[in-house]
Amino acid sequence: MARRNWMFGVMRKAFERYGFQPIETPAMENLQTLTGKYGEEGDQLIFKILNNGDYLNKANSDALAAGDSKALTASISKKALRYDLTVPFARFVVMSRNDLTFPFRRYQMQTVWRGDRPGKGRYQEFTQCDADIIGSDSVLCELDLITLFHEVLSELGVPGYEIVLNDRRLLNGLARAWGIEERFQDFTVALDKWDKIGNDGVRKELGERGFEVGTIDRVMQLFDLLARTESSERLAGMRALFAAGDEQASAAYEEVKELMSMAHAAGVEAEQLVFDPTLARGLNYYTGAIFEVRVPDAPIGSICGGGRYADLTGIFGWEGMSGVGISFGADRIYDVLEHYDAFPEEAMAEPEVLVLQLDEEGKPQALEAMRQLRLASVRTVLYPDVVKLKKQLKHASDLHVRFVFMAGADERSKGVWTVRNMQTGEQMEQPLKEAVALVTK
Repeated sequence: MARRNWMFGVMRKAFERYGFQPIETPAMENLQTLTGKYGEEGDQLIFKILNNGDYLNKANSDALAAGDSKALTASISKKALRYDLTVPFARFVVMSRNDLTFPFRRYQMQTVWRGDRPGKGRYQEFTQCDADIIGSDSVLCELDLITLFHEVLSELGVPGYEIVLNDRRLLNGLARAWGIEERFQDFTVALDKWDKIGNDGVRKELGERGFEVGTIDRVMQLFDLLARTESSERLAGMRALFAAGDEQASAAYEEVKELMSMAHAAGVEAEQLVFDPTLARGLNYYTGAIFEVRVPDAPIGSICGGGRYADLTGIFGWEGMSGVGISFGADRIYDVLEHYDAFPEEAMAEPEVLVLQLDEEGKPQALEAMRQLRLASVRTVLYPDVVKLKKQLKHASDLHVRFVFMAGADERSKGVWTVRNMQTGEQMEQPLKEAVALVTK
């Protein structure tokens, strides 16, 4: 928990440095608010909450008799645990629009729940740390979020991360060129599984979804682009697959090209920002730029994600509010840092000093030493009992404190404290003020 709090502290400082304001939303949402926002597979992972009281009393008896779970759910469950923080944020924006200044920047760090099969890097309960900008179409918003990714992940010490970029409008352009625009959701759902099932798996999935062999072959051209090492070459290769005169796809191409150029100028290295033509992001509400962060050699999938949504608030009756947001997967980032043993020492909030009690007469001085150390922001604990020195020193060792303060009758007569460095074993006598300054330094 100390390490998680350290991570949250790094993120919170970065969010506020970028001008984001904190909000929270309830753990529960109306089920109808969440349904249909996360794709067909996402809907199946929503944790539904049974209605209060005798929920079967008002159940759909025909659905119950027929074993029709979908029809039955509507009559026995009106609420659900939130699946992510973005849809609740859209509801919050609509309900609070008279109190907000747009473009509005929010950050939120809370728990979400998904009925997924637990595994390495995959949880049913986990914490998301989101940052969103709503009320602007400017590509500068995407730039801000890319640099936020870069700064936070660098400060956390995540090794070898890649910020992966694509645009749903580019994928829409390909769907139009290939005549599968009406099957766009099936196309992106299959494409989004590439990192889990590979080329052969995607080919098989597309076949099972009824795509023709010629169309599947064209889709597989996207994977050929991945062999091109330079992101600019991949982007140009994807541009060549559009139909001539597709203005929407062409505009998206120019925007992605500009975004990558500005990100590099802002300090994001070329190897840290990667264009991936197969990135699809399975959530239905994404309409523009989409992001993922991956650590190629880590034993888990993406650790962050996000994207542009053109009209997320429209589902709550306020149309035309465009926004873009990203999410840091705190639990997966933790797993990566733990895998590489990359947590810094300061992530652990362990005590730094233990003040010992050698006799009852020294209690007032011990309390004063503890107070002065804490005033100097040194994490300090006072051993609560007068027991053998050996036992207190063992406790100091078990706590991994760096210093021990102790004073018996002899030290008190001289007005000093014995300070022991628990790492080196070195001891010195100092007046309290100098001893505190020594430890603080």
